[in-house]
Amino acid sequence: MSFINEDIKKRQKQSHEEYDKLIGQTGYIAPDDYLWQDILSAIVLRKPVLLKGPTGAGKTKLAESISALFKQPMQSINCSVDLDAEALLGFKTLVQRDGQSVIEFVEGPVVTAMKKGHFLYIDEINMAKAETLPILHSALDHRRMMTNPFTGEVIEAHPDFGVISAINEGYIGTAPMNEALKNRFIAYPIPYLTGQQLAELWDREFPDAEKRLKTFMLNLAEDLMKQVENGLLSEEAASIRSLLDATALAQYMDPLRAVRYAIAEKLDDESERELFMDLANTWKK
Repeated sequence: MSFINEDIKKRQKQSHEEYDKLIGQTGYIAPDDYLWQDILSAIVLRKPVLLKGPTGAGKTKLAESISALFKQPMQSINCSVDLDAEALLGFKTLVQRDGQSVIEFVEGPVVTAMKKGHFLYIDEINMAKAETLPILHSALDHRRMMTNPFTGEVIEAHPDFGVISAINEGYIGTAPMNEALKNRFIAYPIPYLTGQQLAELWDREFPDAEKRLKTFMLNLAEDLMKQVENGLLSEEAASIRSLLDATALAQYMDPLRAVRYAIAEKLDDESERELFMDLANTWKK
């Protein structure tokens, strides 16, 4: 196993240097010193990775950063109750070739990623119906292969093929993951950024924004996270993605209107909307 350890160390050293470059551009900012490297260890070992965290915490950005780091394209699947085998694997279609009608198979994201050595990103994996995803089991475990039920083709995964999934637990429309499926992943918690990391993100995304605007947004973000922890607000109220959207809007309008449009109006509960705006008004003064 020593050669694997050496490979991981070598790839980690390279990735750390490349990661520093990514951070200076658009890469994911990790909440601590080890999360990024720990996830990369699983990627190098070809283990499917499961990112667990609230909406807007940066799970998709993390997956995109890994794809950019390894210079491998990423095939994406957005799960829903309507997801079926064709959306995963592809479908047959009738085409005209040399004046004749022939049936061709159009490869879907799973088949494309397996054959070409791309990353496969499965977003909101617990939104899919339990009976849809078992078709992926053999591709996710040590076999790294599957038989395409539409063509009968046996597909051996390219050595660079990797899988990253994301999950929002406890949201409407989601369900607990099937144990057989969950057992094939290495799971990592992806929390919201706080403190210095959050400030770095705002400085990077809005280098020319007024300091008082960034201070307002950062203070509001910290306060919202406390209210979420206390059970007074739902997690979407503290979405970093939405707060970034609000900051972008706030450069062209009053910040209170910006946070209302980008966040408050998306909350279903009226009492949560009122609490959110009360907090925003407190920090705006």
